[in-house]
Amino acid sequence: MTTHSNIFYIIKKQLVATEKFIAAFSLLLLLILSLSQIILRNVFELGFSEIDVIARHLVLFITFMGAALACETSQHIKMDFINSLLNPSFKQRIKTPLLLISASICSLFFWYALQFWLDEKTYAPDNEQLALYMALIIPIGFFTLSLHLLLLSCSRNQPQVNK
Repeated sequence: MTTHSNIFYIIKKQLVATEKFIAAFSLLLLLILSLSQIILRNVFELGFSEIDVIARHLVLFITFMGAALACETSQHIKMDFINSLLNPSFKQRIKTPLLLISASICSLFFWYALQFWLDEKTYAPDNEQLALYMALIIPIGFFTLSLHLLLLSCSRNQPQVNK
């Protein structure tokens, strides 16, 4: 294993571990907050609007981290009807260019999501600061996806990190 491949493998391993933690923690927090909101509303006739905002953004955390983990393990959505028509050698040849194209598209989404967030930060009222900072998951999620796809294109022959 070359030094560059080893570095890519270590980065991928750390990234996957971080994403698993964030996804699991977000799911646990979402369940706790949703359950507490239900109990507060039904038993005490009391509710907090901030819990709904946090829950909405936690769904995004889970979605982006899950999408990155699915890309890492090649369990993402595929166009199976096209996949079955292609021979294995052609699939292997186009794998790296497709990963690079996907990484570029996610990087473009990251850039525009970051520009949108910065614009929102400029004009967000004081009572929406929590939602503003939780919305950072959108550019961070696209950055994570693009990083995964780039690392996959650079280190295709590495063993899977989830084993």
